[in-house]
Amino acid sequence: MEDINLKFGDTGDNVKILQEKLKILGFYNALITGIFGSSTEEGVKAFQKLFNFKETGVVNNEMWNLLFELTETAFDNLNTKPTLQIGASGNDVKELQTILKNLLYYTGNIDSKFGKETEVAVKRFQFHNKITASGIVNNQTWTLLDTLYGKLNKCAIEDESDSEDNNTNVYNVVKGDTLYSIARKFNTSVDEIKKLNNLSSNTISVGQKLLIPTSETVTPTTTYTVVSGDTLYSIARKFNTTVDELKRLNNLSSNTLSIGQKLLIPASETINPTTTYTVVSGDTLYSIARRFNTTVDELKRLNNLSSNTLSIGQVLKLQ
Repeated sequence: MEDINLKFGDTGDNVKILQEKLKILGFYNALITGIFGSSTEEGVKAFQKLFNFKETGVVNNEMWNLLFELTETAFDNLNTKPTLQIGASGNDVKELQTILKNLLYYTGNIDSKFGKETEVAVKRFQFHNKITASGIVNNQTWTLLDTLYGKLNKCAIEDESDSEDNNTNVYNVVKGDTLYSIARKFNTSVDEIKKLNNLSSNTISVGQKLLIPTSETVTPTTTYTVVSGDTLYSIARKFNTTVDELKRLNNLSSNTLSIGQKLLIPASETINPTTTYTVVSGDTLYSIARRFNTTVDELKRLNNLSSNTLSIGQVLKLQ
């Protein structure tokens, strides 16, 4: 995989891919041209601001990899959701109406029937989020609903003293939540949540209480020293944890870090017996980084690589 450094004035297939990914996530609403112009730059900066990158308007490897991760995740989550329009009915329409109602776009009854009032609400949502206001809920609209309003909204946890199982916590579903985003947040699986709560489908509603599997309250930790280029997001990725968990453990009120700062890291997440990896046919630095919960830049730093070129049989350090 080549190094990515996309900026204003660039053209080509990578710019088209960038525009497509930004459009899926709601950060770009112009035509897919393959030309990195002002609209593309604005979308890049908006994305960077939301994910705590420096707002340079330039796309580097870390942002590029995150764009792929978010869009792949979004479509994995949407693979069972149909396109909805007037005349549709069922649980997917109920979920749509519930989300739109809590976002103040829909004021009607949650009746699982896609009528004129639901269509108007969908059009308002699409218009305000700068995508084509067709009134039809397709993958792009589902992505905005599930990813931007679910994955990126901060979740609230309510601990209840009357929980019947010491190995579970109770979680109140908030607007934009999906079973997938909740499972990611609590390091569990959709199947495990569905099993604990006797759910027969992936449909959940705002205010619904879910049992979530949990470990002991006291989290064992180890210490990590911040180095140049670190962000809370990159550290969380490195140690297979979350930004929220790092902020909780370290009593951080912002995402700002300083070189030399010592952070508590969940120790249970840092145990990884694999310290090296041998390259096989088809491997790329990106695919290896994804597999071992690290980044391309970190692999290159650990192995003193000046390019992304790999050879079969090459042994890479992973930590």
